[in-house]
Amino acid sequence: MKKLIKNGMICTESQVFPGDILIEGEKIKAVGTGLADPDAEVIDASGKYVLPGAVDVHTHMDLQAGKHRAVDDFYDGTVAAACGGTTSIIDHMAFGPEGCSLWHQVKEYHRLADGKAVIDYGFHGVIQHVDDSVLREMKEIAEKEGITSFKVYMTYDFMLKDDELLQVLNQAKKDGIVIAVHCENDGVINYLRKKYTEEGCTQPKYHPLSRPARCEAEAVDRILHLAAMAEDAPLYIVHLSSKEGLLEVRKAKASGQKNFAVETCPQYLTLTDSMYQDDQEALKAIMSPPLRKKEDRDALWQALSDDVLDVVATDHCPFNYRIEKQAGADDFTACPNGAPGVEERLRVMFSEGVVKKRITLPQLVKYLCTNPCRMYGLYPEKGTLLPGSDADLVLLDPEKERVLTHRDMHSAVDYTCYEGMTVKGDIDLVMQRGKVIVKENVFLGQKGDGKYLKRSKSILAE
Repeated sequence: MKKLIKNGMICTESQVFPGDILIEGEKIKAVGTGLADPDAEVIDASGKYVLPGAVDVHTHMDLQAGKHRAVDDFYDGTVAAACGGTTSIIDHMAFGPEGCSLWHQVKEYHRLADGKAVIDYGFHGVIQHVDDSVLREMKEIAEKEGITSFKVYMTYDFMLKDDELLQVLNQAKKDGIVIAVHCENDGVINYLRKKYTEEGCTQPKYHPLSRPARCEAEAVDRILHLAAMAEDAPLYIVHLSSKEGLLEVRKAKASGQKNFAVETCPQYLTLTDSMYQDDQEALKAIMSPPLRKKEDRDALWQALSDDVLDVVATDHCPFNYRIEKQAGADDFTACPNGAPGVEERLRVMFSEGVVKKRITLPQLVKYLCTNPCRMYGLYPEKGTLLPGSDADLVLLDPEKERVLTHRDMHSAVDYTCYEGMTVKGDIDLVMQRGKVIVKENVFLGQKGDGKYLKRSKSILAE
């Protein structure tokens, strides 16, 4: 079946222009003006922006985190993503059993996702220890599974030490694989957490104090130096939250370091650590890194405006406020880390970014659609509106307003951090591979319709 999107304002990473899009089967056949096809179903996009389907390259569906498990599985979470204008995700695997091979979690995540996801999906591998076998498996998995990125942590139970990080980066450089890194200084965090709890300072407001911005900045600086030692190995810094961390990024760029990219998230651009002042509301915002201050938020917006950052993803990792999050009510160190956001991202970024003139509409497309695909080997199949690309797109009405509220959302989680926020610009329609899967906030797709994405190399590894 052919479809013809008529009279929309087509948005790419470089321009916004009036035009039409002809879709045949799952692909975009033509983009232009005055397009016609007597066999096509016509969708009138007058007064609407036509964007590529958004791509979220940082989600945690069905994540086991210590005693707790994220409440969105690959069905609930991808329905929420779709209703928020996201048509593809790349999910970060949880840690596996101690000493397991890299293949263990690859097989586990196929079991969790295959047949459940409603949108297209891929995985980032996870490295939790380093030996010859692990280093060899990186290339095997990249070639056989199209998993061309792996995540490492500089904190948490399965963090890698500096010598292990360097080994991984050296191997990644050799094999053309991107290493995504959670950057926080583990030693300082554990010292502060112990200090606060021993002093009886266990309320949620001490969570951000136990993970100060300079812990992030020091780890960002360290991983950038390690990547430089590995001949500018392909590096991707996840969820940057602070102006201090941003300063280290700017320094590396000014020094001429290549092959690295940096992500931030909507929560760090719109929310602040004032959420931690109420002991109960604070539980909703316990995430790592924590929410920062207004000056951090402003610095990150400026970096997006200046094209210093590369991607806005969500770190969607939902735990129920009334259940799992209550584990931290009397001790912030027992609270599961994470918050929902996969459904809110596009609306929040359009309203807070484009409408408030912090970023342009082409920059929005770049950070939410095109760049994520370039960084992780999905471009031009995804993230753009070009002939031959998958027909993933969003029709957005810039004049419509919506009050964000949990009751209108589709995640299995019981809250949103953006409750009561008025956003300008709402999603009318979401299409994936030529099929309308959301219309006026109603999900129309089918469980299992999502296709597993075998990815090619990142532009960072070329």
